[in-house]
Amino acid sequence: MGSRFPSHQLSNGLYVSGRPEQPKEKTPTMSSVAMPYTGGDIKKSGELGKMFDIPMDGSRSRKSGPINSAPTRTGSFGGTASHSGQLNSVRSGLVSAGGVPGSVSLKKTNSGPLNKHGEPLKKASGPQGGGTAVSRQNSGPIPPVLPTTGLITSGPITSGPLNSSGAPRKASGPLDSTGSMKMHNASLFNNQAVSHLSQDDEYSFRKSFPKPILWAIILLFVMGFIAGGFILGAVRNPILLVVVVILFAAVASVFTWNTCWGRRAITSFIASYPDAELRTAKDGQFVKVSGVVTCGNVPLESSFQRVPRCVYTSTSLYEYRGWDSKAANPTHRRFTWGLRTLERHVVDFYISDFQSGLRALVKTGYGARVTPYVDESVVVDINPSNRDMSPEFVRWLGGRNLSSDDRLMRLKEGYIKEGSTVSVMGVVQRNENVLMIVPPSEPFSTGCQWNKCILPASLEGIVLRCEDTSKVDVIPV
Repeated sequence: MGSRFPSHQLSNGLYVSGRPEQPKEKTPTMSSVAMPYTGGDIKKSGELGKMFDIPMDGSRSRKSGPINSAPTRTGSFGGTASHSGQLNSVRSGLVSAGGVPGSVSLKKTNSGPLNKHGEPLKKASGPQGGGTAVSRQNSGPIPPVLPTTGLITSGPITSGPLNSSGAPRKASGPLDSTGSMKMHNASLFNNQAVSHLSQDDEYSFRKSFPKPILWAIILLFVMGFIAGGFILGAVRNPILLVVVVILFAAVASVFTWNTCWGRRAITSFIASYPDAELRTAKDGQFVKVSGVVTCGNVPLESSFQRVPRCVYTSTSLYEYRGWDSKAANPTHRRFTWGLRTLERHVVDFYISDFQSGLRALVKTGYGARVTPYVDESVVVDINPSNRDMSPEFVRWLGGRNLSSDDRLMRLKEGYIKEGSTVSVMGVVQRNENVLMIVPPSEPFSTGCQWNKCILPASLEGIVLRCEDTSKVDVIPV
């Protein structure tokens, strides 16, 4: 052999290392007798099983040296020697899989392809496939065998219809704007981080005025009118009745004034309230902070104009009721504008203080109590003559299942987008390194404004004040 390592030639022409073993019975060669079908079992694959130290049926396990130590031969053995590199790689894959060099692990694994019933395919990989190929062929070179890599791929499991190539079928084409509006509204109402405000959250003098005091004043005036009428009829003295009428007219004027100008008086009160510095504000202190808004984790989008990255949106639809027109709501009176629908949402956001430059988290989301004073502007004014000139408004109505018959409609929209300047009134709360502004536990009273004849008003929750952002430049952030 010309080598210091002993080796011998098998009956099929293959050279292996080690001394020849005395067989008990003559092993048929591949050229003379066809090997029986092994079914993929390497133990029955003949001499190839000996090369990888795998015991065969009726034989002992015997270690052999590496295949690459056998000398290279020419002639008829050259075709077989050309595949030795592939077999070495297969053997090294088996040795590395077992974890112990020089041995092969026979542990069953669940990796590899599955059949249509979800069970592992009874298919040998690596050297087993090579053994099967040898046993099935009577002559010719051994085909190259690719080892199983065991690669695990990641990615979402798709479901639904597949195309001709087996990939998930993708929907194409434009989406219906009405359907997208409905999906947008459903996602807003299902999101717990969004606070949904109603008309009851707005300031109203009739709602904020204490009911016991109101009923007491009404009772006093009723008694005064009865007493004045009795004295006028009995004594012919109208003084008491005149005094009661004057007092009633004065009280009615104050109530009417506060009903009409109460909102403007509160916005002027918020503007005149002194700003506080977040750096020096104490924990639990009621403050007013003015600064620039930054969106939090859940930005909003305005309903009609689709203004992105907002922290507060409000869209309201009003209808005018004539003599024979339909009412927009149960309390809608004739010859007035009545609210038909209102969409108002607010989320948590950040505000950067103008005084100190600190940033605080304003907790207005997750159902918090908020009193907004955000100016709205008229976006669309619809009458029967220009109804067809606004297809966006018609689609907006269709997305909310609202009729678009011959009515006088007015759409108003207000929002606070990122970069706007706002004023926030609330209670400072310090939690470790996080500075927050939370709603107060009790309503805040504005007090009497005697110079303007404004009665006290109660403000509940966090107060938001912002001018019309469509007319004011925002600060880029």
